[in-house]
Amino acid sequence: MTEMTRDKIVRDVKDNNVRFLRLMFTDILGIVKNVEVPVSQLDKVLDGKMMFDGSSIEGFVRIQESDMYLQPDFDTWLVFTWETESSKKGRIARLICDIVNPDGTPFLGDPRTNLKRVMEEAREMGYTSFNLGPEPEFFLFKLDENDEVTERLNDNGGYFDLAPTDSAENCRRDIVLELEDLGFEIEASHHEVAPGQHEIDWKYADAVEACDNIQTFKLVVKTVARKYGLHATFMAKPLYGINGSGMHCNMSLFKGEENAFYDESDERELSTEAYQFLSGLLHHAPAFTAITNPTVNSYKRLVPGYEAPVYIAWSCSNRTPMIRIPASRGLSTRLEVRSVDPMANPYLALAAMLKAGLDGIRNEMTPPEETNDNIYDMDEYELDEQGIRSLPTSLHSALKALKRSEVIKESLGNHIYTNFVKSKMIEWDSYKAEVSKWEKENYLHLY
Repeated sequence: MTEMTRDKIVRDVKDNNVRFLRLMFTDILGIVKNVEVPVSQLDKVLDGKMMFDGSSIEGFVRIQESDMYLQPDFDTWLVFTWETESSKKGRIARLICDIVNPDGTPFLGDPRTNLKRVMEEAREMGYTSFNLGPEPEFFLFKLDENDEVTERLNDNGGYFDLAPTDSAENCRRDIVLELEDLGFEIEASHHEVAPGQHEIDWKYADAVEACDNIQTFKLVVKTVARKYGLHATFMAKPLYGINGSGMHCNMSLFKGEENAFYDESDERELSTEAYQFLSGLLHHAPAFTAITNPTVNSYKRLVPGYEAPVYIAWSCSNRTPMIRIPASRGLSTRLEVRSVDPMANPYLALAAMLKAGLDGIRNEMTPPEETNDNIYDMDEYELDEQGIRSLPTSLHSALKALKRSEVIKESLGNHIYTNFVKSKMIEWDSYKAEVSKWEKENYLHLY
């Protein structure tokens, strides 16, 4: 990340003919919000004096406490490069903001601020950075003549297919070019397993910056897709019968320039801290699944048969467990949590997983044996014999696990935890009461 200053931003505004500023932040549910102001308000923005109504944001504050301030992170300054009719008259730039109370204190209901709080715990334990390399997947659906989303996928391609089967290749290429223009270091771009499904990976970064990048990535993908008459969705399971979308999270802890997960003397070249962090993730997985897989739809993906991990286990070579340890070592040593989906609020998901891993280190936890067999081929007896548990099978069961875990509740803080659970229980109750198409097809005429 380039270090930005007030003076650099002011110069950039003039050099790029910036006319509007988007002040972006993320609500508890992971939805990107923004306050857009004309560039005439630049000084007020940079002074952190821009106010907004916090009572209008899901899970923030009550109406009698509504005034809140947007504190911009100068290092997130970014001038959008895409062309629109309005951009011909002047460009749009963005700053990602932390939420601040009227008295100047950090707002504890801000997911970004909350992640910084948990990362401070890691620093107090001697870790200088917590890195994330995400692998988000998404689907592209066609729009109709009224720009409404259809259920028609953009192609019938499969894993790593090329054009003409992958008709979205040009769209995906333009997404990559836009991202590179915005400073992303793209590492891979390809068609995924399911028709209409795609993945773009970029270089890891410190967790807060990485989560900022995820939110920016989603905005870019959706914006470019629209230019091609397509709708991009990060819904975990948009269609029955094909693979869902995940967001594998590759994580590592560093002490200065050294990867704390690497130890060349170990048979797997993993440090004691890596095993302990891994243990914490496995131990707390049922509880943090409510955060990493936060919707009723998330659990339509977490079913056997579609490559999504549903079992709490780990391996260095096997892709069926929840956690895989990729072969790279040295500075690239990392743990890959494969159960996370792209509907998750990245700031909350990373805070929960970091807290789980740190708890494993604090309590010197030991992981179970590595699982090298294909878990999908195991029956219930074999799973039980090896002590392999399943992830929660519904949002309701995941929320129950979350409520029992003091560690994961602490990863959110009381404000976010209370409002998150309240919102998700409303979601579950609404879903539970809905009469689905499947029920009508199977019961309406029979009974």
